[in-house]
Amino acid sequence: MRLKNFWAADFPSSIVVFLVALPLCLGVALASDAPLFSGLLAGIIGGIVVGSLSGSPLSVSGPAAGLTSIVAAAIFDLGSYEAFLVAVVLAGIFQLLMGFARAGSIGHFFPASVIKGMLAGIGLILILKQIPHAVGYDVDFEGDESFIQSDGRNTFTEILEAWNYFTPGAIVIALVSIVLLLIWDSNFLKQFKFFRMVPAPLFVVIIGILLNMFFNVSAPYLVLDEKHLVSMPVMSESNGFSSLFIFPDFSQWLNPKVYYTALTIAIVASLETLLSIEACDKLDPYKRRTPLNRELKAQGTANLLSGLLGGLPVTSVIVRSSTNINSGARTKASTISHGAILLFAFLLIPNVLQMIPLSCLAGILIMVGYKLTNPSLYKNMFSRGWSQFLPFLVTVLAVTFTNLLQGVIMGIVVAIFFILKTNYHEAVVMVNDKNNYLLTLSRSVSFLNKATLRHKLQTIPNDSQVVIDGSQSQFIDSDIRETLEDFIKEGTSKNIQVDLKKISL
Repeated sequence: MRLKNFWAADFPSSIVVFLVALPLCLGVALASDAPLFSGLLAGIIGGIVVGSLSGSPLSVSGPAAGLTSIVAAAIFDLGSYEAFLVAVVLAGIFQLLMGFARAGSIGHFFPASVIKGMLAGIGLILILKQIPHAVGYDVDFEGDESFIQSDGRNTFTEILEAWNYFTPGAIVIALVSIVLLLIWDSNFLKQFKFFRMVPAPLFVVIIGILLNMFFNVSAPYLVLDEKHLVSMPVMSESNGFSSLFIFPDFSQWLNPKVYYTALTIAIVASLETLLSIEACDKLDPYKRRTPLNRELKAQGTANLLSGLLGGLPVTSVIVRSSTNINSGARTKASTISHGAILLFAFLLIPNVLQMIPLSCLAGILIMVGYKLTNPSLYKNMFSRGWSQFLPFLVTVLAVTFTNLLQGVIMGIVVAIFFILKTNYHEAVVMVNDKNNYLLTLSRSVSFLNKATLRHKLQTIPNDSQVVIDGSQSQFIDSDIRETLEDFIKEGTSKNIQVDLKKISL
């Protein structure tokens, strides 16, 4: 039964993830000023190693766009890519230590509204960033998630600039790809076994390649040249595959800059991983929970290995993970398989991979983005009230106009405001029947609630009977106890009788 599920669900999903991961791995390497193969190697290790060691059934790991600026700056600052690899090895060790220290529990504190906002924001970014690629303007690297680009442009000016560089063949292929993806899941086509068995993105990529070949013989002005196609690492004719590996320069292990870089990578990669894992668990139709400390250990092991072999840092990546989930994956077999497909496709059919139009992949990623930022999600979050919708919306906008981590931090700040506001108003509840008052304290009452408590106590008239109930409270701040003491003392002159229930002053 498991083998049947693999061929029916996990293997088709792994092919889709492979098609999405391929340009993103190469794009992240290009943007990081690192060798192209380093991105592909990180994707292979992220799939096979993290997939095998992680407790997440659906998360997909690989090189992350969020680390490109850190990586590029570190390579320049350290003077060589080999010195940078020492930092990647050390980052993996730091992550292993974090896992054993149970630092993964941080992931439990991300508000659900912020996680959903992050997903919707990434969806918007995917759509906006892929529009230039869809029309044949392939200057920005695949997988860029930052609003301000390395070339000085931003997401919107890049789109405006793209209108000056229309490539008709790219537009045709992108439109055909999107139309095919839209109709693929229709009830009519699902009647046929072919449309149930073959992953839509795979079919779309094949059609994209065939269209470009057709343009070559029938409409040469539509043909896409190599700058509009996937670019693959080149192997040395003499040394072959082994020529692509780069090894760390361990003579740099005493360089303080190496340790600073390693710590930065470990912290940022771990945060991105924990955010991605929380998002994956939210999207998982079976609502399984990933052991976060085990995830940090898996990521640390992968980064240790990636650094030793010449790869980029690895994190759990939400674009690939959400693609995996939306493609119907059920187990980690899909993640592992996508890594194996990356490896064997590069070794066996690199020439075929170099024929894939970037505009075709743009069409696929635009549809992935639409599923992440579906309008129904906004409607659902709005129906939950401002305390959920505002942190969600702020996260969406902040992720879109900054980057993933900065956007999430802004969303968390807004979410904390609403948490404090709710606690401020609901920590102290008072009801009365004429001159009989019941004041109930919530589970946790801190100094933040002192003003509310004082205001309520001041409204109690002379000659009243007051019961202050702390039976539900697990924590009562010393400021609150002092306020109650002052009220009791003042009450003697006003003939206010106070009865404390489960509260010791």
